[in-house]
Amino acid sequence: MAIIDDLKTRYSQGSMLMRFIYINIAVFVVLHVLTLVFLLLGIDTQWPLRMVEVPTAWQQLLRRPWTLLTYMFAHYELLHILFNMLWLYWLGRIFLEFFMPRQLGGLYVLGGLGGAAFFVLAYNLLPHFAGQPGLLLGASASVIAIVVAAAVYAPHYKIGLLFIGDISLKWVAIITVGIDLLSFDTGNAGGHIAHLGGAFTGALWALNIKRGHDITNPINAVIDMVVGTVRHLARHKGKDAAGAPAAQDVSSQRPSASQKPKGPTAYEERLDQILAKIKQSGYTALTDDEKDFLFNASRKR
Repeated sequence: MAIIDDLKTRYSQGSMLMRFIYINIAVFVVLHVLTLVFLLLGIDTQWPLRMVEVPTAWQQLLRRPWTLLTYMFAHYELLHILFNMLWLYWLGRIFLEFFMPRQLGGLYVLGGLGGAAFFVLAYNLLPHFAGQPGLLLGASASVIAIVVAAAVYAPHYKIGLLFIGDISLKWVAIITVGIDLLSFDTGNAGGHIAHLGGAFTGALWALNIKRGHDITNPINAVIDMVVGTVRHLARHKGKDAAGAPAAQDVSSQRPSASQKPKGPTAYEERLDQILAKIKQSGYTALTDDEKDFLFNASRKR
C-alpha cells in the first residue's frame, strides 16, 4: 500500500506532462499483466488490446467508439512506449516554455484524434488499403502533434542533438514528417498515416494560436467537466465516509461583516507574486503549477 500511496502522491503533485507519462506507463503495465494472466488461463490474449485499439472497420469502430481515446495511451512493446515517452518528455518541456500545461493536455488528445481520423479515413477511402484490415495503437500521433505545434510556433528555437549540435526546431519537425512520408512502403503504413494526422493537427493548432484562437478549448472544457465531476463525487464520498451530516445550516457558517478578512486574500497575494516573478524573470521562469494558476485566474477575470 505504501508504494501505491507514493505513486498517487507523485501523480497528484506531478506536472501535466508527467501525468500523461504516468498514465501511459500505467496503461502499458495493466495491459501486459492482463495479457499474461489470459495466457496462463488459456484465454484469448488479444482481447485486452482489442479493447483499446482503433479498428478500421466502421462496424467495429461503432461498437468500440472509446478506442478513439484509449489507443493514444497504450503501446505494444517496451521500446514503443520508451521512445514515445522520451520524445514526449523532451519536446513537451519545450512546448511548455511557450504554452500552458492544459494546452499540452488538450493538444495531446486532439492530436491523437487527428491521427485516428487520418488512419480510419485512409483505410476506408484510399484504394491502396482496400480490403485490408488495420489496427492502431500508440501515442505517436499525439506526441508528433506537440512536436510540430512547437516547431510551427517557434521554428528557430535551437535544441542540442548528440553528435549533431544545435539545430532549429523546424528541422526536427521537417525530418520527422519526412521520415513518415518516405515510410509508406513499409509494413506500418497505417501508423505513418496516423503520424501525419497528428502533424497536421499540431500545425493547425499552432497556426490558430498565432491568430489568437485555441481550437483545444472545447476539449479542455470537457476535460474540466469530467475532472470537476470526479472531484465532486470524491469529496462527497469522503464526507459520507467521515460521517458528515447530509445537510448543514449554511447561514450559520457565513462570516459576519466584522469577521470578513481585510486586506488581500491568499489568492490575490499569490497572483501578485506570480506577476512580479514574470516581470522580473519572464513567463518561462514560472513552474507548471504557477502557469496553471495564472491561466485559471485569467479565465475568472
